[in-house]
Amino acid sequence: MVFAHRMEEKEASHTPFFGWRAVAAAFTVALFGWGFGFYGPPVYLEVVTQSRGWPIALVSGAVTVHFLVGLAVIPNLPALYRRFGLPAVTVAGSVVMAAGVLGWALAAAPWQLYVAAILSGVGWSALGAVAVNAIVSPWFAAKRPQALGVAFNGGSVGGIIFSPFWVALIDRIGFAPAALIVSLTMLVTLGALSIFVLRATPESLGQTPDGETSDGARQASAALEARATPEPAPPPVPLRLSHDRAFLTLCIGMTLALFAQTGVVAHLVSVLSPALGRQGAGLAAGAVGIAAVIGRIAVGSRADGKSNWRAIASYSLLAQALGCGVLAFAPASSAALLILGAVLFGLGVGNAISVPPVIAGLEFPGDHAGRAVALIVAISQGAYAVAPALFGVIRQLWSDEIIFLLAVAIQFAAIAAYGLGPGHRRSPEPGAAR
Repeated sequence: MVFAHRMEEKEASHTPFFGWRAVAAAFTVALFGWGFGFYGPPVYLEVVTQSRGWPIALVSGAVTVHFLVGLAVIPNLPALYRRFGLPAVTVAGSVVMAAGVLGWALAAAPWQLYVAAILSGVGWSALGAVAVNAIVSPWFAAKRPQALGVAFNGGSVGGIIFSPFWVALIDRIGFAPAALIVSLTMLVTLGALSIFVLRATPESLGQTPDGETSDGARQASAALEARATPEPAPPPVPLRLSHDRAFLTLCIGMTLALFAQTGVVAHLVSVLSPALGRQGAGLAAGAVGIAAVIGRIAVGSRADGKSNWRAIASYSLLAQALGCGVLAFAPASSAALLILGAVLFGLGVGNAISVPPVIAGLEFPGDHAGRAVALIVAISQGAYAVAPALFGVIRQLWSDEIIFLLAVAIQFAAIAAYGLGPGHRRSPEPGAAR
């Protein structure tokens, strides 16, 4: 029996660490989630506006509904994961997303468009930031910032691929056939990942975070976890919101940053189409995704758990503000300046989404980080959902340039919020209950 037990331990020690496969799966989920749910709506808005002749403000309202649905869905995702499992929720999200995008393509009346927006919004919520965090976090501790950075790059790659691809495919075969083809691809891919990757857990494979599998590593990990667990156990984060400076400033900073970012992204293809053409505008949106990958890689290659991640978030916002300034003042005849503005804006797009979960992981002890991420994502999505409609009304009443200046003002407010945070890693020593 002892010999068999040692053989099992030896076999487990030689099992390749599964965590990076989980990161690859999260990358793919993010690719489709952002490709359909974040970079898709700007294209849907432009195509529906042009093909149906409906006002920009009306279609922008549907984009707002698409994002607003997350306010109800996202806070319940952790409970859904516990009840039905991560794979089932992910597959269900992809099915609902596919139905929603097909609804966008087939809507013959505004009310049908808004129903489609509800469905696509549910799918986006299930394939967004909370899902990526839930897939990656169980597998990593010390390397979690790097792993999350790699996984969230899938969202940026989704922008690189889907922004121009949606436009090209829709122009070639039509919106409905394009939505059907791409949706089937997503369903097959995420279905396979749910079966072969997402079902695995560190416990089921006998592995520990970051790939440590030896008895000594397990004991060290257990000791570290014991030291990191406050005594008595801290109350849930929601009970301390009004008293927690770290949570409030992080939530306000992420919300403002994503409000400005979502408003710009939602209208970028439509605003740039008169100057660059629909294909050129799609390529410019793809350039935003490329810049987002570069920005996130630059952060991931130089930052670690000891870095000032709030400062990193602020620098990313400065790049976005500079890009919005260029877009606001660049003449319509200058394609080079318009693309430059899009690229500068894109440098901060990825970090605006991936940095706040890292900050939460560093500033909140234990499983409170997961609760904080879910709450922050839900609150920020509930607020930035209004951005597409608000920016659409401003465009209709004033001009395209005004939305970029509005974004700059909001981005500087977000920088101020991040700067008002605690500015240091929260100590998880025993007795430091929050």
